[in-house]
Amino acid sequence: MGTAPVVGGLVALGPLLAADGLGLGVAAVSEPGPEPAGPAEAAAAAAMPPRRRLEFLAGRRAARRALRAVGLDCGEIPRSGRLPVFPPGRTASISHSTGIAVAVAGAPGRDLPLGCDLELRPLPREAARLVLREDEESLLPDAGLPPGADAGWSVTELFSAKESAWKALTVMTGEGREGPADSLRGLRVSPRKDGEDGEDGLRVCLRADPARAVRVRVVRVGAGAFSYVIGRAGARG
Repeated sequence: MGTAPVVGGLVALGPLLAADGLGLGVAAVSEPGPEPAGPAEAAAAAAMPPRRRLEFLAGRRAARRALRAVGLDCGEIPRSGRLPVFPPGRTASISHSTGIAVAVAGAPGRDLPLGCDLELRPLPREAARLVLREDEESLLPDAGLPPGADAGWSVTELFSAKESAWKALTVMTGEGREGPADSLRGLRVSPRKDGEDGEDGLRVCLRADPARAVRVRVVRVGAGAFSYVIGRAGARG
């Protein structure tokens, strides 16, 4: 699938996110004139290899577009380490994959966790052991059935859901970034039980603290997936 159809498909998801009080922004590294929005962005971009520089600038453009979608203007977005630093009252989550950047922003007054992830390169089933534990493997399609014969979740979709949740469940402390332990296996993913979102609803929690949980929506994009956190989850999803 080429870049343009993927970008168009992602942009078309804007109303779906808007219904959840979220703004969506999409940008491609191939867009003409990818200029930094200010000196801090320029300094950060100048220190990067060419490909990473284009991804970085595309991510910043996507974040500004996501913020504009919820009525918020934003100039340059500097960084602390690898994390974007937003002005007060503005926040967004950024993800990149194969030359496309996507961002999700919260509407003013929406005090809920944010996280999104875009995965356009499908992961093989063998990668499941790096993402899931035994109590999550039942979510995968039955390996004995032909493709599309059952409604299981692909490794890519589950990986993406956990990546989104990781961002939403990570907090900044005085000592730095504090997130789930044991990589993505420190999170547990399960189907949501409230029926609101049909097949695209997942609940992801910290294994060490199951009460810290979020609801994640997953949308298939070609052979890959786009996921984003839509809010906190209750004790039982």
